[in-house]
Amino acid sequence: MSPGDLNFDGVERQPLKTFTEKAYLDYSMYVILDRALPQLADGLKPVQRRIVYAMSELGLSAGSKHKKSARTIGDVIGKFHPHGDSAAYEAMVHMAQDFSYRYPLIDGQGNFGSTDDPKSFAAMRYTESRLRPYSETLLAELGQGTVEWTPNFDGTLEEPALLPARLPNVLLNGATGIAVGMATDIPPHNLREVANACVKLLDEPDATLKDLLKLIPGPDLPTGAEIVTPKSELRAMYETGTGSFRARAVYEVGDGEVIIVALPYQVSGSKIQEQVAAQIRAKKLPMVENVRDESDHEDPTRIVLELRSNRVDAEQVMAHLFATTDLERTYRVNVNVITLAGKPQVMGLRDLLTEWLAYRTRTVTRRLEYRLGKVNARLHILDGLLIAYLNLDEVIRIVRTEDEPKALLMKRFSLSNEQAEAILETKLRHLARLEEMKIRGEQAELAAERDGIESTLKSPAKLKKLIRDELVADAEKYGDKRRTKIVEREAAKAIDETELVVAEPVTVVLSTAGFVRQAKGHEIDPKSLSYKTGDGFQSAARGKSTQQAVFLDSTGRTYSVLAHTLPSARGQGEPMSGRVDPPDGASFPSVIIGEPGDKWLLASDAGYGFIVKLEELYARNRAGKAVLAVPEGAKAIAAAAVPAHPKALVAVAATLDGQDGRLLVFPVAEVPEMARGKGNKLFNVHAPKGDFFGEVMVSAAVVAPGGRLRVVCGERAMTLSYAELDSYRGERAQRGAMLPKTYRRVTMIEAESADA
Repeated sequence: MSPGDLNFDGVERQPLKTFTEKAYLDYSMYVILDRALPQLADGLKPVQRRIVYAMSELGLSAGSKHKKSARTIGDVIGKFHPHGDSAAYEAMVHMAQDFSYRYPLIDGQGNFGSTDDPKSFAAMRYTESRLRPYSETLLAELGQGTVEWTPNFDGTLEEPALLPARLPNVLLNGATGIAVGMATDIPPHNLREVANACVKLLDEPDATLKDLLKLIPGPDLPTGAEIVTPKSELRAMYETGTGSFRARAVYEVGDGEVIIVALPYQVSGSKIQEQVAAQIRAKKLPMVENVRDESDHEDPTRIVLELRSNRVDAEQVMAHLFATTDLERTYRVNVNVITLAGKPQVMGLRDLLTEWLAYRTRTVTRRLEYRLGKVNARLHILDGLLIAYLNLDEVIRIVRTEDEPKALLMKRFSLSNEQAEAILETKLRHLARLEEMKIRGEQAELAAERDGIESTLKSPAKLKKLIRDELVADAEKYGDKRRTKIVEREAAKAIDETELVVAEPVTVVLSTAGFVRQAKGHEIDPKSLSYKTGDGFQSAARGKSTQQAVFLDSTGRTYSVLAHTLPSARGQGEPMSGRVDPPDGASFPSVIIGEPGDKWLLASDAGYGFIVKLEELYARNRAGKAVLAVPEGAKAIAAAAVPAHPKALVAVAATLDGQDGRLLVFPVAEVPEMARGKGNKLFNVHAPKGDFFGEVMVSAAVVAPGGRLRVVCGERAMTLSYAELDSYRGERAQRGAMLPKTYRRVTMIEAESADA
């Protein structure tokens, strides 16, 4: 068939843009309204509501025997929720976990997961379940005309659009969900506190948020722990419906031990052990010897930290762990619910409770109206029965002799169709003389009940009192004490890494290929260490394990690494590229270590340099810090320590084409002190000419009075005393004097102290 033969008559056409926008919007609204966000009225999502309703239909009340979970899930997905069985079962398990729900709706029998792994539950063919007593607060009034009913997905059954919640379950058990373009995170709360807040609003409709927060100080988490967020932040959270709060583990200090007895909500004890053990292995927690789990049925949470001694500050250790592990967690709050108007909205505490009370008032009103209708209908029937008993002989005659007794009864005694039907259905044994007395007694009871209901419906005060009394009764029946303490504490602070390390002398060794390591002590000879083939000694620095080793690269950037984190000198070290990110092609001429106030001379082989404090060289990231501005084609040379002596001399050595070596000495006071830059000219380097490569400054050193200068030329070296340096004295930026003939191929100069 050719395209011309196709007939599109009667087929709707619309632009793809229009179709896709509408399709995605429809999908988004479905996810928001029918999947991810809870209803304010009963606090449930559709799948949760259908599970609870299906279980009630199966007769799985709190007093019944457990049934296989697979039976329940089969009914749920077969009758009400045509989605995956695994998703429905996971939702059911979640409602049974007492560490996930503050007031679980389902009583599970079997493996329903654990705090360490909430999703480690057994398959539904192995577990059994039934409803818990608390679920009665959602289901008790279901058959009393309180809610609307809607057809199920295939129109063969009806299901409740909402459940007639007697308590604000949306706050009690909280909710989490991610929709399209929005999400919800509602923390759980204490039943008695929330009920008291509702009573407060019933008694005083103008009660402020401040009044309510005296009754609801904050969330109440299933696992206990402590909420350490300041009250001002909690108030802002409840005022807007958005914010966050921090929960912290509870611990006890014993004899050389710290015992963690409660964990924050949704925190795994095994993960805490892993985090603490990792810090112990990494030597970031030397005060802790070991961590072990002693949790059992009697103590669901008991994690023991063994301290190295009784002198260890347990408070400091825990403050560090609060800052570096999940022993303290921050929870996001976004009270986003589907309101009674059917729209998603973020609500503050007062608005949410006010709207829920409006729903509860509507529910109770419908319940009373439904009951009033039942009572009036029964009184109507009883009136007819009483007429029959007062005229029993005539009624019997009509029933026995007439072909259509119902119509004649209605005409003879002015009965309604329902009354006549009730008389005809009365059994012979109910025709006893005492039956009339029972009818009159039931009439009196129902009339009194009718008058009470009508009085309540006509009086807002009485209706409010009824709601109040039911809230108080339910709070007494299902409520419990608060589990989570609200305590204002200082923010947790991690222990400075340098405080965890014993300050001991170390020597940091850098190789020509850029491999670094550290050896304990200052007595080691760096040149005697083992190096990889083709590699060799470049630079060494002696300091303390708690200090930062600063590495200078050939482009003039510096990088800092804590000395104690470097690999041991027993091996051949690790490449600097694993610790820092230098520019391509950069090498490392030297390593520096010392006190922050120590001064060092930085210079480039172009003959420029300046003095800088060590603290100015510390870098905060792997990319390093640009300190020395190196001219194009030049590179940085090894840094030189500057002794704190006003008569110290700067010595710089230069070589022309690697052959003609010169040495220039001048006072250290002539060199400027800077934080960064190119510096001043130290040596008048000649530019390249013809076939010559040009002159470069190869090394610099600073010699204090009494010290010596060691001039290295290949395998040979000579030592010049402080006094002998006069032969090479000059002014900064001059060319100095020629070195002796055998030392003109100078490769390095270095300062030596008098006692070296």
